Amino acid sequence: MAGVAVSSPSDVRVANWKAVLSWALYDLANTIFSMNIVSLYFSLWVVNVMGGTDAAYGNANSLSMLLMFLSAPILGALSDQVQRRVPFLIVSTLLCVLFTGLLGANGLFLSLVFFVIANYMFQAGLIFYDALLPVVSTEENRGRVGGLGIGLGYLGSFIGVGSGLLLLDRIGYTGLFRLSAFLFLIFAMPCFLFVKEPRVSGKLQITREMVVGALRQVRQTVSHARQFPGLIRFLIGRVFYTDPVNTVIVFMGIYVTNEVGFTERQAQIVLLISIAAAVLGGFVWGVVVDRIGPKRSLNVVLLMWMAALTLAFVIAVFDLPSTLFWLVSVTAGVALGGTWSSDRPYMLRLSPPRYVGEFYGLYSMVGRFAAIIGPFMWGFIVDTLGLGRPAAILALLVFIVIAFAILQGVDDHPRKWSPDLL
Repeated sequence: MAGVAVSSPSDVRVANWKAVLSWALYDLANTIFSMNIVSLYFSLWVVNVMGGTDAAYGNANSLSMLLMFLSAPILGALSDQVQRRVPFLIVSTLLCVLFTGLLGANGLFLSLVFFVIANYMFQAGLIFYDALLPVVSTEENRGRVGGLGIGLGYLGSFIGVGSGLLLLDRIGYTGLFRLSAFLFLIFAMPCFLFVKEPRVSGKLQITREMVVGALRQVRQTVSHARQFPGLIRFLIGRVFYTDPVNTVIVFMGIYVTNEVGFTERQAQIVLLISIAAAVLGGFVWGVVVDRIGPKRSLNVVLLMWMAALTLAFVIAVFDLPSTLFWLVSVTAGVALGGTWSSDRPYMLRLSPPRYVGEFYGLYSMVGRFAAIIGPFMWGFIVDTLGLGRPAAILALLVFIVIAFAILQGVDDHPRKWSPDLL
């Protein structure tokens, strides 16, 4: 493996697997932050403990994602310039850990400011972390290595929510925020220590030309994507279905405790069940996508999201038994696993092999853009318009329906690419 000093074939295997496992453990580490801070406990602290509004949390989330959306091309260009990702990953992770540890100890406003910084650094770390995959894998095993990271990420979800389930009553929300920061750091350390990049002599320097060049590359990629039928339409549709999916993840804890009537402990169990359903669903959807294709698979997934959101809306509006929400959690979990299992192959089906990396950058930007809109829209509907959380769920349902309609115009049949596009 490049950048690792080895002396024998057995050493190569040990060094490789040490690097692979260390890289994958970072997925476990950052998922603890994502689950505990972004998805569940911090939002519950803001709204249910501190009396904050959905809009306050949603706007803080959207602001951090807006900052990331604007700066992601520059961060990518910086790491490309020096051809090193680990130093950037270390800095972004340590800052995320620092500001996560400060949550809850300085009042609501400062905690929201610290959350914006922590979430921004978390998102920045993902850019550098994903770019390390080629360092710890080859073309032949990249799928398996990436799959290991995804699997350990789900384990991180269980560790995160499970830690709250066991310890929240004992250490409180502030203690849980600090525990989450500590767990993030501990599980991230192997990646810092054992993932070795090739040594280069690049210099870190932010110049006007670099910034302009990064933004120009984005424009060129969008223009380039228009040449391939269905690709831009798919990406537009992706905005409309990732927006509700990301927003549900962010606000599920608040919704089930304040609208459905679950206790915080039940909300934690709901999330664990959804995660388990997503894990099982991911395995099943992998087979389904191979058999019926990504478009038909995603159609089924979106119909499942429609059913889950409709039932979540009806339970709250008509005061139906809260036990029905367990069905919502399972359906949403299976649909969540299916969303990522089908939309990535969908993107690959529409992209020529030669430009997959370039267009996946656009794919990621679309996801970040959707993550700006969703939390802001939720807060605007709930607090600014005063329509309540069920109305926000209904808006998410409308977005899913729009996505479904847009994607029906995309042909996902296998392309026969010309040699210059392979």
